[in-house]
Amino acid sequence: MRPRLVVDYGLAKRAVLAELRSGSLTRDDACDAQPYLLRAAKYHGEPTGERCPVCRHEPLTHVTYVYGDELGRYAGRVKATAELAELDREYGEFRVYVVEVCQSCAWNHLAMSYVLGHGEQGPER
Repeated sequence: MRPRLVVDYGLAKRAVLAELRSGSLTRDDACDAQPYLLRAAKYHGEPTGERCPVCRHEPLTHVTYVYGDELGRYAGRVKATAELAELDREYGEFRVYVVEVCQSCAWNHLAMSYVLGHGEQGPER
């Protein structure tokens, strides 16, 4: 599995946290995870060793979503990191989005995105 077209959203995260610290962004605006995302984090997320940058109570959880035309009914679903290798072998191209979530204060931010897939065009759907 070789991720390509990797985008790290760390700079955007730092900018949001700086706005939060300066008071130009409220905690309610920064910590606005939807109930569906919080449930996905609770039941399907993968814990990280990193503490929440807002509340510092809980470790962050990564929730990984996959999107792509070839995925059909699997597009938009949460997948465990271990499942990505199988999808990588099976599909030509799809994008992976990793969202960090705090289940305590509802902080959430897109951490990174990348493209996976074997690179061959799939059959017409």
